[in-house]
Amino acid sequence: MRRVILSIVTAFTLFTAFAQEKPPKLVVNIVVSQMRYDYLKRFGHNFSDKGFRLLMNDGVNCTNARYEYIGNNTPAGLTTILSGSNPSAHGIVSDRWLDYTTNEPVYVISDKNYFGLGCVEILGQYAPTQLISSSIGDELKRHNPLSRVFSIALEPASGVIGGGRAADAAFWFDPFRGNWCTSTYYMDRLPNWVDNYNQQKMVDSYNQREWAMYHLPSKYVYTEKSEILNGKDSRNITFSLNRLFKRKDNDGYFKMHITPMGVDMMMEFVKQTIIYESLGKDDHPDLLTVTVDPFRFITETYGTEAMETEDALYRLDENIANLIEFTDVQLGKGNTLFIVTADHGSSDTFRENSRFPGGLFNVMQFKVLINGFLNTQYGVENWVVDYANSSLYLNHRIIFEKGLNVGEIQSKVAAFALQFRGVAQAITGTAMQSNYYGAGALNKVQNGYYPKHSGDIIINLMPGWIEEEENKVSRTGSIYEYDTHVPLMWYGAGMRRETIQTPVSMTDIAPTLARILGVSLPDAATGNEIIPITQRFIK
Repeated sequence: MRRVILSIVTAFTLFTAFAQEKPPKLVVNIVVSQMRYDYLKRFGHNFSDKGFRLLMNDGVNCTNARYEYIGNNTPAGLTTILSGSNPSAHGIVSDRWLDYTTNEPVYVISDKNYFGLGCVEILGQYAPTQLISSSIGDELKRHNPLSRVFSIALEPASGVIGGGRAADAAFWFDPFRGNWCTSTYYMDRLPNWVDNYNQQKMVDSYNQREWAMYHLPSKYVYTEKSEILNGKDSRNITFSLNRLFKRKDNDGYFKMHITPMGVDMMMEFVKQTIIYESLGKDDHPDLLTVTVDPFRFITETYGTEAMETEDALYRLDENIANLIEFTDVQLGKGNTLFIVTADHGSSDTFRENSRFPGGLFNVMQFKVLINGFLNTQYGVENWVVDYANSSLYLNHRIIFEKGLNVGEIQSKVAAFALQFRGVAQAITGTAMQSNYYGAGALNKVQNGYYPKHSGDIIINLMPGWIEEEENKVSRTGSIYEYDTHVPLMWYGAGMRRETIQTPVSMTDIAPTLARILGVSLPDAATGNEIIPITQRFIK
């Protein structure tokens, strides 16, 4: 009898604790571009107690969160997080794809009906009109128009996609003028506080900084330094930026897009947005998505095992710690929910003569040889129009003019493509539309396939193989562990310390947030709630 009473009391106590949880006043969704899950283990001992380690130890840490599709990239990853669906449903397969009717590229955020604010007008013609599914931010605005939804990133595509279609504003950084900007899709003019921020040239102090080493050299896990260090002693060391500026112009403010100093500057702007837009100040929950683009650029340039990449992560750790402390002061402790995750992972660093499996896949050579193969089969024409996001696009206009069968040509090209070094599988678009693949590699290919936007042949490279591109030693886009396994941590409002080791799909984030915020699922959502998290909220 005593055990029964104790069980009832315990159950009532737990129910009461869960029932007391209220929606957060502000959700801050931080998406670190190209951050692998294993970084948390590799470098965890060097993190501070108030950044990543706080998220892991005092929040809900989903240790087995993965993307489930081929072609991981930033636009696809952000849309998956916010829509709760894979590219096969939300349609955003990359930052560009081919329009089969015109053979012209379609850029994911380009829209000539709108103009830039804070930048040269024609350089800011961006809008989220290509998004075909609603996002969690859209559903929040639909449920409660008084809720505010914002997105901030240095890159325009990340900023626009991070806001969804109904955002109050998406802000990105113009590296020519050194301004924060938006487009007329969101508003007629920049808010006064953004105008003032730009006019004060707050960015200048960040642009003039050197990239100084965060820790003493002896504390780093990796000692490989592509840049090589400047400085006379171990306490006054800076990184050269020579390799980075092979990929970006050293003029203007491009440094902000490709270095940790840009992240510092962006996080300061995030704080200004919270203050001046009064986010989290009332009982109408707000959503702020922040995408950390420079980390992707740094990882691609130096690789996953370089001191520069490791250093950038330590600096990001400090930025996250500062932002958590800032929201605690501004909004009160426990009123902000932080979600920290990534849009995709990253391949291991490619090295010549490495003992690990891998290689470089020459896309230009592949396109030329495929076109030559089709010339011998069907006559001399421009058969190959483009290759993007692991997909080869054929010239459908010529195919139809000649009265040829698309599926037959796709099959011949796929069979020929298997002869190339590094190609594990070549799958036709016809096969993707005609069959259902319930598991394995082809299931991930199908999850990443959207008929109107994807190519005719999807190329799945062997493990460790990456597409060759000048000045890049690490890439993304595969179906393998290093690309798909990413961090996912929840901290703050309503969260208690817990480690979730069961598999979590990245499509589960939006349904979980929908339950927490008490709003409908995004239109195309296929993911599920993460029950250990949502059971704390009664809706």
